[in-house]
Amino acid sequence: MSALPVTLTVPLWAEAGRSADPAQPVLVFLHGIGGGKQGFASQLAYFAQAGWRALAWDMPGYGQSAALNPVDFPALADALLRMLDAAGIRRAVLIGHSMGGMVAQQAWTLCPERIAGLVIAASSPAFGHSTGEFQKQFVAQRLAPLDAGKTMAEVAQALIPTMVAPAYQGPGFALAWDCMSAVPCATYRASIQALVTFEQRAALPTITVPTLCLAAEYDTTAPPEVMRRMAEKIPGAVFEVLADAGHLLYFEQPDRFNAVIDHFLKKQGLDRAE
Repeated sequence: MSALPVTLTVPLWAEAGRSADPAQPVLVFLHGIGGGKQGFASQLAYFAQAGWRALAWDMPGYGQSAALNPVDFPALADALLRMLDAAGIRRAVLIGHSMGGMVAQQAWTLCPERIAGLVIAASSPAFGHSTGEFQKQFVAQRLAPLDAGKTMAEVAQALIPTMVAPAYQGPGFALAWDCMSAVPCATYRASIQALVTFEQRAALPTITVPTLCLAAEYDTTAPPEVMRRMAEKIPGAVFEVLADAGHLLYFEQPDRFNAVIDHFLKKQGLDRAE
């Protein structure tokens, strides 16, 4: 499938394609803590070629998007909705990776009428309490390199190999490094602190739109078993595991990631207008 050009609209997002029917939902890709809209170039090109309007957002504090103060999930979900308004999107299929999957869940609690479907990839419905020992250790571990004076490029160089499948050395490694290296230190710190406050387990049974919970075989951040239990709590949710991939599954296996989502969208009838 040949790639279509991806054009920048405003600094908040990158976009490709246009649906033949304006009533068809728009695909909106939401990145994780170490990501950015540029990481979804393969997805935008693929789904634009398939007839979708597809958009990848830079969360607040990423790219040229203005930062939030403070950073929390209600504010992130509100910023997402304001972006949908600015982009003229009435209803979206939210495709969220890691923290982006959490933002998608939070958005469901805020305005379910704007959401036509969910793809939650390598994510979870909760991280626990920010004052818990595990959470405090997680924050300390992730922020220790910055506290020691390391740059985000150095953080990426050390962290990314732990987040991919064993022995992975494909081209997605360089793209993931580019994305994480470009994240401002202040944004990374604020996102890590926000991550450990996320809690939406009670919302899972309320999700009434088609939902795909997509795990990765070698993901130790959002293990397949965690995502399987999550899917069981969402009425009618589909659960799949992408083999030979780690937490950065769409960087590692972009073609298979795209194909799984494409199949889900078609099977659920989301490729057709409302």
